[in-house]
Amino acid sequence: MAISDWPEQERPRERLLRHGAAALSDAELLAIFLRTGVKGKSAVDLARQLLVHFGSLQHLFHAEVDEFAAIPGMGKAKYAQLQAVLEMAKRAVHEGLAARDLFEAPAAVRDWLCLKLAHLPHETFVALWLDAQNRLIGHEELFRGTLSQTSVYPREVVKHALSRNAAAVIFAHNHPSGVAEPSRADQVLTVSLKQSLALVDVKVLDHFIVAGNTHPMSFAERGML
Repeated sequence: MAISDWPEQERPRERLLRHGAAALSDAELLAIFLRTGVKGKSAVDLARQLLVHFGSLQHLFHAEVDEFAAIPGMGKAKYAQLQAVLEMAKRAVHEGLAARDLFEAPAAVRDWLCLKLAHLPHETFVALWLDAQNRLIGHEELFRGTLSQTSVYPREVVKHALSRNAAAVIFAHNHPSGVAEPSRADQVLTVSLKQSLALVDVKVLDHFIVAGNTHPMSFAERGML
């Protein structure tokens, strides 16, 4: 049955307008994006099929174009639309970070880091550079490694901090293994970076570890800074 044949109060778009997006399931939200289904399947049915195939919204968002386009009813045009939506979400969160004291917005920082890092198959180390009011100056990927490790050089990080004229920094890296617990190497690196940056009056406010769908781990909250 097509969604247009459903009772109005059960249609995803009408429910969103009446109750807000948060009231909808993942499949209903995805169905609104898809707009139409395929022969024998409504948009909601197709959305459910996609979620079962990819396992989660996150895996769907970061699927390769060929795998996505191979699903009946999908295609490269729909893939491009989905990637555009994802990139707009990233940029919207980033704009929100740039306008506030990040030390007072840990949830927003975590949201952005998850969007940026959680899906990556390789380990990546990033820095969020802040001014004296803890407002975002910019962010950059400093190092990229293999599935198991990355090489981070404190001297290079100090050079980047000085070039940005940063007063503080929040570090983050991902664990493709899906485990957000810090390794001994992570702890040693964090201490080394903090000591090196202190020599040029740049404060390390936090270091997050992002791993899959788990809550990013904070060194500051753990008392490890």
